[in-house]
Amino acid sequence: MFTTPEEAEHAFYEAMRKADLGMMMRVWADDDVVCVHPGGLRTVGHDALQSTWQQIFASGPIEVTPLKPLVIAGVMSSVHVLVEQIIVDTPQGRQSSLCYTTNVFHKGPSGWKMILHHASQAPQEAGLFGLQDRPDTLH
Repeated sequence: MFTTPEEAEHAFYEAMRKADLGMMMRVWADDDVVCVHPGGLRTVGHDALQSTWQQIFASGPIEVTPLKPLVIAGVMSSVHVLVEQIIVDTPQGRQSSLCYTTNVFHKGPSGWKMILHHASQAPQEAGLFGLQDRPDTLH
């Protein structure tokens, strides 16, 4: 049981770093969940979500670092908007990419659980500005 949304989010990223499907699925609510990976289709429902993460983890652990979180917290929900830095090994060497990400958590009888993860590719130069102490552009 996650007693805070931050605990659930930490477990989410730890599951990616370990490619641990069991840990990943404990983070998610049992129903009414949605996940959108960068450039991917929308995945709806717990079973579909588990299948998608299983396919992703078949390639091994994911080196991902959450950065610059902006948390909008309520009594029963918490929205986290952040930048993810993802590093992958390729034949050309280590490559880094950035994603703008929204994670939404809901508090239920079994503690805080994720109900939405939506990540989209961010331009390298835009992400670098967001990683510095300069204000992000709002629109």
